[in-house]
Amino acid sequence: MSSIKRIDVEHLKVSCKECNLRELCFPHGMSDDELSNMDAVVEQPKALHKNDFLYRDGDKSQAIFAVRSGCVKTMTESANGDEQIVGFHLPGELLGLDGFADDSYTCNAVALETSSVCELPLDQLETLCHQVPGLQKQMRRIMGKEVSNDHKLLLLLGKMTAEERLASFLLSLSGRMEERHWKENEFNLSMPRQDIANYLGMAVETVSRLFATFQSEKIIDVDRRHITILDMHRLKVIVGECEPSK
Repeated sequence: MSSIKRIDVEHLKVSCKECNLRELCFPHGMSDDELSNMDAVVEQPKALHKNDFLYRDGDKSQAIFAVRSGCVKTMTESANGDEQIVGFHLPGELLGLDGFADDSYTCNAVALETSSVCELPLDQLETLCHQVPGLQKQMRRIMGKEVSNDHKLLLLLGKMTAEERLASFLLSLSGRMEERHWKENEFNLSMPRQDIANYLGMAVETVSRLFATFQSEKIIDVDRRHITILDMHRLKVIVGECEPSK
């Protein structure tokens, strides 16, 4: 069994034990001893600036990553050069799992704003999974969540109307904010309108029109990229999550 490289935990900017995102990330449900083992291998590379690539399509997969701050988008590219955004990754969320299949990443990962990540090297992952049983369970949970997210995106792009797509997107962001104990009804969008349109499979003009419609109907308030959800119930009615008020 190969040995795990040990580094001084004191040199880490934020250890897994101290991180307030640990319940969303690799260390979810781990004991203190298991967290110490995680601390020994998790690296924190230098910060990414807006439009910096974390990795590119075709790069050899060397690690999986957890966003520590900021926001990172992942996108694929068709043979004719068209880009499709497949995810927006918030603090505590993982990316790089696409590199498991053929030892290379199959999408581009780009910072939408100044961002930082934690890095778990793949060459130490197998050994660490043997030493940290909690990590094996977490990896199964992560992979299951990835499949679930893929199914949701297919439903979003294939079956929903434009209005339902934007409402679903805002509700998803709201739920993710709530998971982090942030304000669920008030947040800033890290991504520009054109990225939202690309992700939702819509024209930018349609997204802008729907934002204006939602605002005129007092469902949301929009101030540039700052969103305030005024009527969560109405958003849920649009996507069929609850019945209209009588």
